[in-house]
Amino acid sequence: MTAAGHSAPSPTDTVLQVAALARLDMKPAEAAAFGPQLAAILAQFEVLTAVDVEGIEPMTGASAGENVLRADDPAPSLPVDAALANAPSRVDDFYRVPKTVGGEE
Repeated sequence: MTAAGHSAPSPTDTVLQVAALARLDMKPAEAAAFGPQLAAILAQFEVLTAVDVEGIEPMTGASAGENVLRADDPAPSLPVDAALANAPSRVDDFYRVPKTVGGEE
């Protein structure tokens, strides 16, 4: 049961929900195979909730060092044809990308 008194979704249902959010076409049989794996991964994260982190400052990145940045000096841009040379689809001087929001074209 969850804190709200509802039963938790099955691992298979959770996998299907994540697949839908990621727009993956996943069959229930595939989700059933991945369900126990996802449950095991989430159980490992649950172990972390028992770790005492009192007094430990949160990290903002994997490295505690300072950023090493190069100078932001103006430089010539690539020619349009060179920049778009490997584009899978192009319209004039722009990349053409498939529509991802709002359904099909």
